[in-house]
Amino acid sequence: MREVFIKTETINLDQFLKWSGAVMTGGQAKLMIQQGQVKVNGEVETRRSRKLYPGDRVEFQGETFLVKGGSE
Repeated sequence: MREVFIKTETINLDQFLKWSGAVMTGGQAKLMIQQGQVKVNGEVETRRSRKLYPGDRVEFQGETFLVKGGSE
């Protein structure tokens, strides 16, 4: 599991995938999310604008990312 620190209280799912380096572009993130290839906290998520908070877990292409806040 990779911990990914964010500098804000929340981050959108598509922005998170790009920030974490899981995808190279926002367009790629959009496509992967719309195709149901991303899970948030164990459930498939198809909304790009899904807000992520510290403690959320994102699963993508066999890798798990843990959202961490800047103060953690």
